[in-house]
Amino acid sequence: MGGKASTTRRPGRPSGDSPAVPTERDVLLRGLEAFAELGYDRASARELARRLGVSHVFINDRYGSKAAFWRAVVDAALGAQLTRMTPPPPGSEDEAVVRQFVLEFYRIHIDEPRLALLMEDAFARDTERLDYLYQRHIEPTLALVVPSVERLMASGRIARVPMDVLFFAITAPVSGLMHEALARRLGRPEHLPRAERLARAEALAGLVMDGLLAPGGAKPR
Repeated sequence: MGGKASTTRRPGRPSGDSPAVPTERDVLLRGLEAFAELGYDRASARELARRLGVSHVFINDRYGSKAAFWRAVVDAALGAQLTRMTPPPPGSEDEAVVRQFVLEFYRIHIDEPRLALLMEDAFARDTERLDYLYQRHIEPTLALVVPSVERLMASGRIARVPMDVLFFAITAPVSGLMHEALARRLGRPEHLPRAERLARAEALAGLVMDGLLAPGGAKPR
C-alpha cells in the first residue's frame, strides 16, 4: 500500500538528519565546564543539554539523572588526574613524599583548573555530592600521604595541627593557579606557556612546603 513512510520518533530524540551526538569524552568535558562555571544548582538539565548540544532528555536517558551525570563528570575528571598521585615507593623519605604530593596536586590544577571550581562548589554545602567526592576521591588520595604527615608531626618536623588545618593550608593556595583574571592584575602575563605555568606550580609548592617544614624541627606543642 502506498503512502508516506512513518516519521514517528520518540519526543526529544534527534531525527536521522540531526547532528551527531557528541562523544562520551566531549560530553563529560562539557559537563565539567558547565558545572565549574555555573555550579551544580544553576546547571539545570536544560542548560546542560544546551551546552552539550543534545536533546533535553539526553542526560536522563544516558545517565539517569543530573546527579548521576555530575558523578560521572567527577569520576572522569578526577580519576584521570589522581592516577598521577601514586603510592610512594617503599623506603621513601617522608619529607620527599609530602613534597611530591603537594607538587603533583598543584600540577593537576595547572592542567585542569576547572576541577578546583567544581570542588569549591561541592565543598560549600553538606550534601550527598560532598560525601561522594570525599569518600570516592579525597579520602583515598589523602591516605597516600597521611602516614608520612603523621610521622613528620611526631618527629617535630611539622607542627602538630589538626588535619583539617593542614589540609586547607595545602589546598587553599591553589586559587593562585586558577584565578587568571586577578593574577593578571597582579602582574602575571597572559597566555603563559605550560612550562611557565608549571614553574609557578613548583614555586608555590616549594613556598608552602618550606612554610610547613620547620628548619631543625618544629617546637613540640
